[in-house]
Amino acid sequence: MDLSLPRADDLGPFRVLHVQNRAVGLEGMVVVDNVAIGPSIGGIRMAPDVNAEECARLARAMTLKNAAAGLPHGGGKAVIAADPGMPVHDKERLVRCFASAIRDDRSYIPGPDMGTDETCMAWIRDEIGRVVGLPEDSGGIPLDEIGATGFGLTHSVLVALEYCDFELAGARVVIQGFGAVGKHAARFLSQDGAVLVGASDSRGAIYDPDGLDVDALVRTKDEGKSVSEHGSGEARDRDSVLDMECEIWIPAARPDVIREENVHRLKTRLIAQGANIPCTVGAERTLAEAGVVVLPDFIANAGGVICAAVEYAGGNRTQAFETIAEKLRENTGRVLSTSRDRGILPRQAAVALATERVRAAMSHRRWGLF
Repeated sequence: MDLSLPRADDLGPFRVLHVQNRAVGLEGMVVVDNVAIGPSIGGIRMAPDVNAEECARLARAMTLKNAAAGLPHGGGKAVIAADPGMPVHDKERLVRCFASAIRDDRSYIPGPDMGTDETCMAWIRDEIGRVVGLPEDSGGIPLDEIGATGFGLTHSVLVALEYCDFELAGARVVIQGFGAVGKHAARFLSQDGAVLVGASDSRGAIYDPDGLDVDALVRTKDEGKSVSEHGSGEARDRDSVLDMECEIWIPAARPDVIREENVHRLKTRLIAQGANIPCTVGAERTLAEAGVVVLPDFIANAGGVICAAVEYAGGNRTQAFETIAEKLRENTGRVLSTSRDRGILPRQAAVALATERVRAAMSHRRWGLF
């Protein structure tokens, strides 16, 4: 794992922990970015190619996300360098070992992320008793199962339509990353009249200009197949998802999938960022100049962490959905109105909103730090 971290600034990071256990093949990291508002919440990402820089950038995104959502939590993130598709007993041993290594760091509350799920969180609770995103039968609100992030993304899109020149009914949607976030975003948007015309995963893509059956496509994924193996539509390579014409394009996979060198391939009018840090700032600027509305990640995809915070506070599923809808609508409207009125990028407006709240909390700390 590359341990090179971005340069620290006045917001963080508060703490960085590198975890290794060669007996079980564990290598991972926790970056607690800022705890001025409260203990950090952030998911554990498992992938073979994760690194310290990605972990630190994601931790900062969580600081901004939690602050913008008005949650009593700071931001943190963890990564484990491993294949999430390994045999279950090997994965359990790795996750439990990681949990044991971070047992005493109470500034970080783990949750699920790409490559980990509610079952992983149950293993962690058994080890350290400090976690969010538990299975329902363990007293949790299974945020991936109920589609908390996709639900919030839909509400963010509904508000953003006030700044677009099209309606949701009949709007074409393309999703890059048809996983826990992407499939639920497709389900909620299609219930409101949108039409899914394209989707991709790590193994391929599928396209149908007349519309894909969302429920059938979800079943294909649940069977362990790629979307490209779906019975209807045209199977394509995974990168072709950038070229599919649509009204709403949703990145819901890895960081930096939209960059200066490929942003010109997008043919869309609204981008709702379901993944964390999926788009470079330069690419977002290019999109804005082309008249594309871009909903920043830590505003649009905050549904999952809001659900996690409600669970941690002892709330239930109904309260989680109500809180997600309220906060996502309010923050999306505030960010887009500020962007329009001040002539700045939505991300600039969102960062200003979040950092104002973080700095206010930091001003009450004894040393004014993190």
